Amino acid sequence: MKNVVLGFLGTQLDMGKKRRWRPTLSLIQHEDFPIERLEILYDMNFHRLARQVQREIQEASPDTEVLLQNLDLDDPWDFQEVYGKLFDFARTYGFDEERERYHVHLTTGSHVAQICWFLLTESRHIPARLIQTGPPGPGEDAPKFDIIDLDLSRYNALQQRFDQLSREYSDQLKGGIETKNAAYNTLIDRIELVASNSDEPILLLGETGTGKTELAERIYNLKLDRRRVKGRLVHVNCATLNGPDALASLFGQRRSYTGQAGSERSGLLREADGGVLFLDEVDELNPNAQSILLHAMETGRFYPLGSDHEVTSRFQVIAGANRDLRALAADDKFRPDLLARLDMWSFVLPPLRNRREDIEANLAFELVRSEKSLRVQVGFNTDAREKFLRFAENPATPWPGNFRDFSASVRRLCTLAPRGRITRAMVDEEIAALRSGWSRADADHDFRLVHAVLGEGVNDLDRFDLVQLAEVIRVCRGSSSLSEAGRTLFSVSRSKRKTQNDADRLRKYMAKFGLEWEAI
Repeated sequence: MKNVVLGFLGTQLDMGKKRRWRPTLSLIQHEDFPIERLEILYDMNFHRLARQVQREIQEASPDTEVLLQNLDLDDPWDFQEVYGKLFDFARTYGFDEERERYHVHLTTGSHVAQICWFLLTESRHIPARLIQTGPPGPGEDAPKFDIIDLDLSRYNALQQRFDQLSREYSDQLKGGIETKNAAYNTLIDRIELVASNSDEPILLLGETGTGKTELAERIYNLKLDRRRVKGRLVHVNCATLNGPDALASLFGQRRSYTGQAGSERSGLLREADGGVLFLDEVDELNPNAQSILLHAMETGRFYPLGSDHEVTSRFQVIAGANRDLRALAADDKFRPDLLARLDMWSFVLPPLRNRREDIEANLAFELVRSEKSLRVQVGFNTDAREKFLRFAENPATPWPGNFRDFSASVRRLCTLAPRGRITRAMVDEEIAALRSGWSRADADHDFRLVHAVLGEGVNDLDRFDLVQLAEVIRVCRGSSSLSEAGRTLFSVSRSKRKTQNDADRLRKYMAKFGLEWEAI
C-alpha cells in the first residue's frame, strides 16, 4: 500500500531554509514512514514558496512524488468557504483505498482549515488518518510525528468511558436505584438519549404517584450537567392555576393592569428563561392559558397582563399528566395543537403493580432517605422485612397511589420504629391500616367503575357482587391479557388446583354479568 499525504502549504512555517523545523519538509524525514506521493494545497499568492518546497522535497527524497494543488481562498478564516472548497476537493479526488493509504497533514494551514480537515476525515468524506508533526524536543534530532486514527472502536478504554458515562446518566435518572424491570430500564435509557440530545418538549404520562415529578427534576439535572440549559427549573402545578390570578401567575402582570401597589409580577414563564418549565398536571390547564402557552413555546414571546409590549423567554418544557390527553383533545377539553407540540417525546411511566421486581430496591432507597430525614439509622427485623416485602410484592396488593403510597408507608414505619428497629407487629399494623384506607377510598370508586361498564345494571347488583366485580375490572384494566389478569386474581387458590386455567375461570366469571374481556 502506498502512503499518500495531503496537506496545506505552511505559509509561515515552511518559509526559509534557515528554519530549524519546517513541517511539510519534515514529513520525509521518517524512515519508517515512506511517502510515495505528497500533495500540497497552496494559494496562488504563495506559488514561489510552493515551488521551492517542492524542489527541496524532491532533492531530499527522489522517490517521493510531489504534486502542487492550487486552492485559492479569499479568507482562510471563513469556515463556510474553507469547508466548501475542501469538500469539493475531496468529492472529485478519486480515492483508491485498495492501492493507496491516505493521510492528512493537520499541522499546517489555519485553525479553520484544521477543523475542516478533521470533520471531513471523521465523516469519511476523506478516507484518511490524521498526521500531526512538531519540532524536535530538547536534545532530540528527529522531529515529532504522530498518526491519529479516528476509528474509535479501536480505543477500548475510550469506549468504556463513554459507556460508563452513559450508565451514570441513566443511574442519575433512576435516582441511584438498582431497578430490575426491563421495560422501565429501556424507558430510562431512551429518556437519557432524548434529554441529552434534544431541546424539544418531553411529556411524562402515568398514574398519580408513578414518579413524574421526581423524574422531571432528574431530567433537568441531567440537562444541567450536559450544559443544555443554564437557568433554573420552574415547577408549575397547573391544577392550582384557577381563577383570575391564573394567567398573571404564568405570564406575569403589570401594575397598570390592577392599579394596585405591589401587583407587579414577573410570571413563571419569565422565571424559567434559559431553564426548564415543568408543567405538572398539564391536563388541568384551562383553555385560555393553553392558547397563550402554545404561542409562548413556539415563539418565545408573550404579553404580560396589562402590557402593550411583548416580553421574551426561551425555555425548555417538561410536562406531566395522569389523564389521557388524546381523549381530552377528542372531547375538546385540551387543545390538539398544544398536544401536538408537547407530544414530540412522550413516555408512559409504569405503575408500581407492573414493577414489583423493583420493590425491594425501592425499599432500600426509602430507608436511606428516611434515615437522612430522621437522622436515625433505621432497619427491619428479619421477619418484619420478609412480611412487608411479601405483602408489597403480592399481585393482590393494589398500591393505588403507586410509589407515593409505598414511600409514605415506609416513612411511617421508620418514624414510629422504637430504637430504629421495625418489628413484625408494626408491619402487621401498617398493612391493616393500608387495606382499611384503600377499602374506604374504593367504596365510591367501585360504583363508578362498574357503572362505566354495566350502565344502570349496576343498581341490580348486591354489594358483595359490586365489590368483587369492581376488583375484577381494576385488575383486567391493569393487565396485558386475560391470562395475566387471571393469574393475579387467583394467585392464592390456583396453587391448590390440579389444573390452572386461570383465563377460563375469569372468562366464566365475567360471563355471569354478560361481560367479555374486550368490553372491560
